[in-house]
This record gives sequence, C-alpha cells and structure tokens, in this order.
Amino acid sequence: MTRTYRFFLPLLFCLAAPALAGAQTRWEIVPDSTAIVWNVREGDSHRDHIEMSGLKISAVLRYGVEADGSFRLDRSIVWPMLRTVPNNTHGSLMRRFGWDIPRMITVNEALLQQERVRRIVLDGTMTVESDWTAAKGTLSLTRILFPSVDAAAFCEKYILKNTGKNPLYVEIPRARSVIRTEPAKGVEGSYELVAEICGDTALMLAPQAEVAFEAFFSGRKPAEQALALSADAEYAKRRALVAEWQRNLVLETPDPVIDAMFAFAKIRAAESIYDTKGGLMHGPGGERYYAAIWANDQAEYINPFFPFLGYEKGDRSALCSFEHFARYMNPDYRPIPSSIVAEGDSFWNGAGDRGDAAMIAYGAARYALARGDAAEAARVWPLVEWCLEYCRRQLTGDGVVASDADELEGRFPAGDANLCTSSLYYDALLSASMLGRELHKPAGQLAAYKREAAALRKNIDRHFGGMVEGFDTYRYYTGNDLLRAWICIPLTVGIDERKEATIEALFSPKLWTDNGLLTQSGDKTFWDRSTLYALRGVYASGATEKATDYLSYYSRARLLGDHVPYAIEAWPEGAQRHLSAESGLYCRILTEGVFGIRPTGLRSFTMTPRLPAAWDHMNLRNVRAFGSAFDIEVRRAAKGLDVTVTQGGKILVRKTIRAGQSLGVKLK
Repeated sequence: MTRTYRFFLPLLFCLAAPALAGAQTRWEIVPDSTAIVWNVREGDSHRDHIEMSGLKISAVLRYGVEADGSFRLDRSIVWPMLRTVPNNTHGSLMRRFGWDIPRMITVNEALLQQERVRRIVLDGTMTVESDWTAAKGTLSLTRILFPSVDAAAFCEKYILKNTGKNPLYVEIPRARSVIRTEPAKGVEGSYELVAEICGDTALMLAPQAEVAFEAFFSGRKPAEQALALSADAEYAKRRALVAEWQRNLVLETPDPVIDAMFAFAKIRAAESIYDTKGGLMHGPGGERYYAAIWANDQAEYINPFFPFLGYEKGDRSALCSFEHFARYMNPDYRPIPSSIVAEGDSFWNGAGDRGDAAMIAYGAARYALARGDAAEAARVWPLVEWCLEYCRRQLTGDGVVASDADELEGRFPAGDANLCTSSLYYDALLSASMLGRELHKPAGQLAAYKREAAALRKNIDRHFGGMVEGFDTYRYYTGNDLLRAWICIPLTVGIDERKEATIEALFSPKLWTDNGLLTQSGDKTFWDRSTLYALRGVYASGATEKATDYLSYYSRARLLGDHVPYAIEAWPEGAQRHLSAESGLYCRILTEGVFGIRPTGLRSFTMTPRLPAAWDHMNLRNVRAFGSAFDIEVRRAAKGLDVTVTQGGKILVRKTIRAGQSLGVKLK
C-alpha cells in the first residue's frame, strides 16, 4: 500500500491523533554522507532556523528562500562569556546581523541580480549554492556558514564563480562595522563587536574562474586582542571536529533516516559546550541558556550520554557540572539549586525544589558508571550519596518523594509529589548500589539502597497507579485526572507493571499528535523531551514494533520535514528552539532503548537488544563507554538474535539470545 506522508507545522496544529504514516519531506539525505540537502524548486518558498555553536559563540541562523528564488539570512549571534547586567541566566550578549553580503558585490559596475538558490546543504555547517545574473554574464555563489570551534566568531566563506562566456569585472569590498556596547550594561564594561568583510578585491574574472572571500562576526572583552582569522583554517577545524563526532558511536541500521538523525543528534548534543571561567559548561542554547547548567538538561538528559560518544570535552563538561552542583551540598539538606548560572558565579532556584536531587543522582551515577574512570567516580560519589539522602528525607507518608514542582516549573501542575521525581530516584538507587560496589563502599549501605529501591517501586505503583481517562496507568500526582506525557518515565527505568496500558495511553488520540506527545491530554503544548523519553521507554518495555513505527515517523519529520535537522524543545513556547540536550535524548533512544544498554559497573553493562521485525541487523560501532572502545553487532538468526561484542579487534562476546533476553557484558 502506498502511504501519503504529511507533517503539520505547529501553526496548523491538529489535536486529533494522526494516522501514523510519516512526514512530507522537503529535505533529502545526501547519499554516502551524513548530510541533508534541500534541492530548491522554482517557486519553492520556505523559512526555517537552525542553531550552531562553538566553545565561545553560538548562532541561530534564520534563513530561507523567497518566492523569487533569493536567499534570506538573519544571524542572531550569542557570546556566552560576554556577560551582561543583570548577570543572570539570560545575561549573555546577543546581537542580530542582517548584512546581505552578496548585495555588496558589484559586477561590471552593477549589483548582482536575480538570485536563484539551487540547494542548501546541512552537515554541521550550512552551504548555500545559488545562481545570479549580472551585466553581460552569469555567476554562481557558494556561501559556507559555520561557528568557529574555539574563537568568539561566526565565520562565512564565499566563493564567486563566473559561469558565463564573458570575462566579468568583479569588485568585492572590504567593510568593517564596529559596535562598542554601553559600559554600564556589561559585567566587564564595554564590549567590542565587529562585523567585517575581508574582501578588498577587484579583478577581471575569466569564464569558469572563481574568487573567494570571507566574512566574520566577532566579539571581545576590553582587554582581549582583536581576532586574526582565516575562514579556510576555521572551516578545516569545524570539519575535523564534526568528523571526530561522526567517527565515534556510529549507528548502522537498514533505516537511513534514523541513522542520519542519530548522526545529526551527535552534532547538536556535542557542539553546545562553552569554555567558561567556571570550566566547560554544556548549555541548552536557544538564545537564552548559556554558560550555565541545569539539573535536568545537563545532569539528567545529556551527561549519561557523553561517555558513549567519547568526546573529551563532553566528558569534561559533565564532570564540571556535577562538581558545580556539589558546591551546594550542605549538612542541613536544603535543596540544591536547579541551575548554576553566569559561568558558575550564581544560581537559579526560582521554581523551588523540582526534584533536582533525584535528577542529579540519576544522571551522576549513570555517568560515572558509563565513563568507567574510577578516579572520576570517586569524585562524583559524594554528590550521588548526598542527593540520595536528600530524596530519602523527602519521602512522604506514602513512601514517594515530595517536591515543589517538576522540570516544567509550574507550567503544568505537579502536585506535592510527582511520578517523575520518584522514578528517577528509584533508578538512582539501583545505579548507586552498582557504583558503590565498584568503589568498595560499605556492603550494608549498598544493600540499603537496593531495599529502598524495591520498596519505592511498590510505593510508586500504589501511590501513582490508577485509572486515568480510561487507562490503567499512572496519575502524575494525587488528584491528577488527565493523562500526562510523563507517564512514560517508569518505563525508562524498568518499572513495567503497567506497561501495556501506559503504552496504549501514550499512543492514544488523548496524547499522540502529528508533533509527538502532548504534555497533557486536551492541551496544545508539546515538548520533544517527553516524546523522546517515551520512545526510549516503549523500546525498553519490549513494544519494539510500535516504538519503531513512531520513531521512524518522528525522525522523518524532524530530519527531513520543514524544521530541521534536530529534535526541538517545545511549542508554542520557544518557537521550536534547537535546545541541545534533546538531541542527547534522541541518541539515548538508540543506545538505551533499541540496544538496551544499562551500565552495571565501570567495565560492565547489560544489553537487551530490540531488533525491529523489518531490520535484519543493527550495529553500534566505536562505542567509547566504560573506559574502552568496542563494537556491538546484532543479527537476526533462526533461533533469535546473534549478538557480537568486539573489543580491540577481538571478539569478546558472541552469543545467540532470544528476543527480549538480556545479555551481560564484561569488558577487559
């Protein structure tokens, strides 16, 4: 049967559950690459935005093609370490630059005319190829747009080619615009922002010849030296870094869309790290959240993923975040702040206790196990221990964890105790018992963690379990009578007593829409993080075919639809920002959901592979977790699944298992 694919943008949001098919695609995967391309047809008009980041800068590019074929670009540049007053969560210097650089070029003493964009390519950079007419000739122009890896600059390279039969006289200006910000609004006084075109070229361009020039948008503090940059050198560094991310943790499946979405997710997850005075800080981005860390986005979402990627700065940022949170441990067990902001100089706790200690304990214990470094684990352990004790002290008379809010910070009700916090605490107790064993902590303490986890599991079911809108699933909090997306959380931590009804509820018209899960039944709001958690949990519970259908749909929409190529934050809030930790959650659907990897020690894990019926194989190559590098191969066999784990070129494990069976792996 031929299916028709359609993706509805939020402005056309439909509350009725869709017939699960897929998404109408604007973009295509470039064969034999980790790139996507929009081949622009005549009259094809569309606008979108994408975020790109480096250690000292981030940029949101609002770009598009107009009905006349011309390219439009608006650069929103963020300098996270140029701190502004007040020096709070949002205190990063930002400016928009609308320079239309091609319109500053003259050819035969006239402006370029009648641009027709041919294609736009995304691969960790943006490349725009277009054709132009000029007086007595034609030209092509290639724009290459990307952030510097380690300088406070956004870089642009332009290549102008004479595609006609006549020589053309080309004039490319040198232009420099300087803004000095108001001193009273800067933590370190006035900042200098420079937009410049490094042209200063006039030449007769022969047929088929080309000329290149560059542009930069940079910022600096008063005491810093002006930057001297080369677009070619900066481009080489960006390409090398993206290539590094793509060499590690390589997903291979029969589904090219999921493979490509995974490859793009690694880029967005890893690039959003900022070199602050408080150390490397992974930040969500989105023109609001930089030089800061959160208990959910960083500790809970992204940090447990970084060891698998093997990106040294990612691991360093994770450890840095845990050490910042550890600064706020106290003997009275007052709540740890939800966020450490302003390069570590301040904090935010405006929503009270969101269950942050559970988020931190969950993420820190999983990170330490997967990282496989005993010295790091010992540094993280006191924080895990403190957070577990904090949660224990917050247990209610019903044996679940009390908190003031949850990670949505009052946008939706969460009661006095919510399902998410208790579920994360449950998993943290189990991880801590494994981590503590590796660190030779007292056996009695670790046994207590296991007993507390077992009791909590029963209490979660007793307190939160019940009928909601006709489904025998979970009430998110006492008094909750509407289905919530976060009923998926227990599935992600192995609590599966109500899995059938929970999965049915998640994918019912009450919650599932063309844009994934609604936050709450009957509302219009969706947050990708809940869809990403749900897909991981549904895989973990064994509903492989259903999960794969929805993962395929979601991946096609986000990678190849009208807003690409990453997971988003939310709608209507945030205009579908490409916050970075959501991309880490996408990767965890595959590592923890599809492959079922669960850290059990510094050199060990269990895996429960969920091979979809339509796939005959799936591989994870160059996994960098547990202090090692290894490959996982899963093949369909006559009597189940053939699983092979290879380490250092040698087969470590080769076993045939039943579908749904777990396999323990001990690395050397």
